Amino acid sequence: MNLITSDSINLHIGGKQVKDGWRILNAQPGPGVDFVGDIMDLRRFPDNSCAQIYCSHVLEHVSQNDILNTLRGIHRILQPDGKLYISVPDLDVLCHLFLSPRLGSNEKFHIMRMIFGGQLDAFDYHKIGLNVTFLADYLERAGFASMEQVENFGLFDDCSNIVAYGFPISLNVIAIK
Repeated sequence: MNLITSDSINLHIGGKQVKDGWRILNAQPGPGVDFVGDIMDLRRFPDNSCAQIYCSHVLEHVSQNDILNTLRGIHRILQPDGKLYISVPDLDVLCHLFLSPRLGSNEKFHIMRMIFGGQLDAFDYHKIGLNVTFLADYLERAGFASMEQVENFGLFDDCSNIVAYGFPISLNVIAIK
């Protein structure tokens, strides 16, 4: 574990897309990945070392028992008034789609995989379902001062923008430390 000692950074947790001004932390090594590590262990990052953190479709891979401490770790490394851009599959939307009589068996199977993860590798399992109420509660308990739900972030082309069967399936929130 290399301790980060640089000035303030913008951290993209779980990212793959290289973008100027952003550094990538991912559980798997790959092109453009600056740090290989786990969202649940951010000890390499000093307190208040990140101006912004972007985390799209990663938090649902954290267990229910670990989610609050994970968000507290993110809060710790954000600077005062720092922004956390967080996107997760919206459990309310996915349940609505799953129960829709207009969708057939194949479409419902696709929705089920969005709820539980694609399960294509050891990292592709969802361990918690979140909606705006649950996420707001966790963020408040982790110490965030405020949060705002947004349609999109306009930062990266990723899962935060997915539309399935006519509905955006991501809950996109900006939380402020």
